[in-house]
Order: sequence, then C-alpha cells, then structure tokens
Amino acid sequence: MSEEIVSPRKGRKDPAIGPVVVMAAMQKDLALIRRSMDVSAKAISSIAASRLYRRNRGDQNVTLVGPMLGAPQAVLILEKLVVLGAKKILFFGWCGSIREDVKNGDFVIPDRAVIGEGTSIYYPSKNEDTKPSSGMVKAIREGLEGCSVSCHTGPVWSTDAPYRETKRKILSLQREGVMGVDMEVSALFSAAWFRNVECGALLVVSDELGSLRWKPGFSSSRFRRSRKVAADIVSSICDNLVLIKE
Repeated sequence: MSEEIVSPRKGRKDPAIGPVVVMAAMQKDLALIRRSMDVSAKAISSIAASRLYRRNRGDQNVTLVGPMLGAPQAVLILEKLVVLGAKKILFFGWCGSIREDVKNGDFVIPDRAVIGEGTSIYYPSKNEDTKPSSGMVKAIREGLEGCSVSCHTGPVWSTDAPYRETKRKILSLQREGVMGVDMEVSALFSAAWFRNVECGALLVVSDELGSLRWKPGFSSSRFRRSRKVAADIVSSICDNLVLIKE
C-alpha cells in the first residue's frame, strides 16, 4: 500500500501528453523555445501556475511547459507531467558559475547534482548526490556537437537560498569540482529517479561567482545569444529523443 495520502493524478480535463517534455524555467526562454519548435502561442493547459504547450508533428508529440522557479514548483510540475505521460524530461534553465574557467554564456550539462535544496529529501535514494539519466546526458551532448558555444559537463549545486552563496560554501564546492549553482536540478533528478522516468538538464551561465565576487551577466549580448542558440538545440534534441524507441 502506498504511504502517500495525496498522489498526483490525471484529472478529467487534463490532456494526455507524449513521452518527451521540455521544462523551461524562464518565461523568455519558454518563448524562444516555443518559436523554435513552431509551437502555438495558445496553451493547452496549466500546471502549478505554469503553461503547457504541445507540438504535434506527424507521429512526434513534444510538450513544453514553463516558467517555474525553485525546486518545489519544478518537482510539483514534474510529478503532474509523469502522470500525464512524460517519460523523458529535458530541463532548460540558468546557473551561476562557481569556477573561473566557466564563463557567462557558456553551457553546462550537469552529470551530478549536489543537494542543497529541501525537496530531494522527500524522494530518498541511497546516494548523497543525485544524477541525471545517462541517456539524456548523451542526447544533450550529441545535440551540442559542433555548437559555437563553450560547453562544460560536470556537477552543479542546487540551493533554495541564492542570497546565502557564501565564500566558504563556494570554496568548498570548488574543491569538489562543482561547476555551477542553480535552484532546481538536484530536485528534478531526485524526483525523476523516484518516479522511474528519465531526466537531464541544459543550463546557460547567467552570472559568475568563481572569483568570490559576483559578476552578473544577465544583460550581456553573449548570454542573450547563447539562449537563442540553446532554443534551437533544445528543439533538435527533442526531435532526436522522440525517435528513440522505449
């Protein structure tokens, strides 16, 4: 018998979705990806204050959802997506760099996530850290081949408290080889593992903390360009994912 009193479920009016889903953290990126995927501006549903869009192209069915902020909202959305039919989930968001060789506008593919948020503890595993699906990491890396943007693969740290990124904490993470900091990835990996679905992430560096001084890059031309490049790459990755048989 399940221990859960409240479980995610499909409502009468909820749409069925295909196996491939893109979760976009930021509204501006949601719009970029939607245009790249040629998805209608009309949402088909909503989940936890996020909008759900669907692209149908022949027998390909890809769903796009966003925006979202932080681990609790992201996992709430993931839980609903799974009961609607999601099996392969690609998260696209931003991260701060905590290594000096990882620059504003670079891409980061997390291959491990250090848990610093409070949601993952409710999706217990045997590991202190949490990992993405190896198949999703492979698909993302293949999608980035030949890309003009510098790309790094490595661990990230997810936190609920961006204003508590202390010098001591950053130095500790640097010694562990951690590349970046975000607010959702470790929780998404934890929940996806618990629900037996695949999840991977592609992050673009929005600001730098590696020098122990904050260098925001949100308005830089390189950051804006990388986000546009990423929108096209995400669309291409989805095309490849739908061709992979279960």
